[in-house]
Amino acid sequence: RAHTQPADTTPPIVTDSRSSNMVLFLLQIKADTENVSEVALKRDVNLRVSVRNPLNDYEVRENVVFNPSETREQDEGAREPAHHFALKWEGSKKMSILQVLDDKEAASALKKKKAKGLQPRSMTSEDNGGWVPILAMECRGLEPYAFHPMSEEFVITSEGGTTFEEEVELGEGDWADYDEDNDAPVSMEGIEFKFEAV
Repeated sequence: RAHTQPADTTPPIVTDSRSSNMVLFLLQIKADTENVSEVALKRDVNLRVSVRNPLNDYEVRENVVFNPSETREQDEGAREPAHHFALKWEGSKKMSILQVLDDKEAASALKKKKAKGLQPRSMTSEDNGGWVPILAMECRGLEPYAFHPMSEEFVITSEGGTTFEEEVELGEGDWADYDEDNDAPVSMEGIEFKFEAV
């Protein structure tokens, strides 16, 4: 006669995957544009975001600055992947990290998630009024929840081909300039940013 074990009635141990796994986030932009052919995020400038602890909404770090073209130096034997920003929440044993993905890494991460049409790219005139993913990042132990543009992050190209890249301040919700070469006003209104987990 086979011996059977009694059913295990112990509840399973539940761990919060948000604190230990890398989560993919997309920074997205939306705006109504006039005479704008392209809005591109530069990859070699400081970016400013606010992050929170996914396990505690009250634990936040506002206005942290990092550069997607510079990875942080790591201690020898560190187990974290190369990353662009790190912090340790109070009471936590592990570092929480943020890693900006390049185009190839973003494509691979999105493919794993079976997410189509979300590859970060420049915003174009065809995107007028719609959300456009402009940056992908993987985070462990932190969630970006706000993007705070400064003045050097974006290059705007007019329909006439003129580029604007100095003091392009998109943080006030609108931006305007004048394309003298083509005698045309260039503007963006209703500018919004959001982070979305994929």
